Amino acid sequence: MDLNKVMIIGRLTRDPEARTTPQGTAVTSFSVATGRVWKDAQGQNQEKTEFHNIVAWRRLAEIAAQYLAKGRQVYIEGSLQTQSWDDKTSGQKRYRTEIVAENMIMLGNKSDNAAPAMSQGSATSFTPTPSSQPVAQEQQQQAPAGPIADEEIRIEDIPF
Repeated sequence: MDLNKVMIIGRLTRDPEARTTPQGTAVTSFSVATGRVWKDAQGQNQEKTEFHNIVAWRRLAEIAAQYLAKGRQVYIEGSLQTQSWDDKTSGQKRYRTEIVAENMIMLGNKSDNAAPAMSQGSATSFTPTPSSQPVAQEQQQQAPAGPIADEEIRIEDIPF
């Protein structure tokens, strides 16, 4: 059995970029930064930040475009997808790995972003229905495989 599952909590590094494919499918791209802190051998605090490219499709794309903004804390659950292409200027093969979002929970305070019915410390989750998953993606992208969770993800269920 194989597993391709990603769960991250971080902050948007830029406002989401919404667009529509020629077939009329909504797609939204954004970037999320996650950080970790640890002590090195000398006892000094060290920090490292990772940047993750996220792509959401259909209804989840519409929701992300409407409610997310730079600086907003968000939980994203999805799968990894790597695309490759030949760079036209250098001729080199290029790669881009991104997370294809399947579920999203908006975290943080009301002041993080003006979303309806949000109160301080609350979270709003969005789990797309099977019809909101991508059917065909353009430019060498494959639709996410596997069943869609019927249950809503609650912040209390996240183990970290």
